[in-house]
Amino acid sequence: MTSAHSMAMTRMISLFPRRALLGAVASATLVATATGVLALAPVAAHADAAADINQAVAALRAIDTLHADFIQTDAQGGRVTGVLTMKRPGKIRFQYQPGVPLLIVSDGTSLTMIDYEVRQVQRWPIRNSPLGALLDPNKDVARFARLNPTGRSDLISMAVRDPGHPEYGTLTLLMVRKASAPGGLELDSWIATDAQSRRTMVRLINPQYGAPVNDSVFHWTDPRQQNHRAG
Repeated sequence: MTSAHSMAMTRMISLFPRRALLGAVASATLVATATGVLALAPVAAHADAAADINQAVAALRAIDTLHADFIQTDAQGGRVTGVLTMKRPGKIRFQYQPGVPLLIVSDGTSLTMIDYEVRQVQRWPIRNSPLGALLDPNKDVARFARLNPTGRSDLISMAVRDPGHPEYGTLTLLMVRKASAPGGLELDSWIATDAQSRRTMVRLINPQYGAPVNDSVFHWTDPRQQNHRAG
């Protein structure tokens, strides 16, 4: 097994755990103050955060198809690259660089990780994966999300975490304001943080929207049936 393959496999386990990452995430609540004057600032801040979250969710839902290069970086700085193809609702493909015989595919129902070197296949429902926030049309992300301060008016950072299941970790979506992107926000990257606070980042490069994508892109060859290279 190559070092790149080993690193990618380790981080894939963090990015796509077998157990659910997203679930019924408790929504933030406001603490009422004794006077209306003191309440104005937190209420306004809450309203602004809610508006940004709603815009971010609407922008994600506005993506029809997406094609981009990506760079995946783990907590130790190890990097692998590849090509991402996404088609709503529910379809995505991570094609890794040569030498990394892994493939991640969702066909709209199940998210599957295929390791062509050891002929292993793992599968789970998209609603139970971190990418449910991107792929599952029934996921009410607006209810489950929390806005992180960024110090930049052009950047939204939206974290999704189930406080009842800290072992699932956190998925943080980073989106940049861009008029030409669907919904006015471009998905720049996401960060998966596991229960041990290890972080893996996936950054998208040169995203392209709206191009036709055939559903055959999301098919894959089962390595348990025959020898076949990833892809």
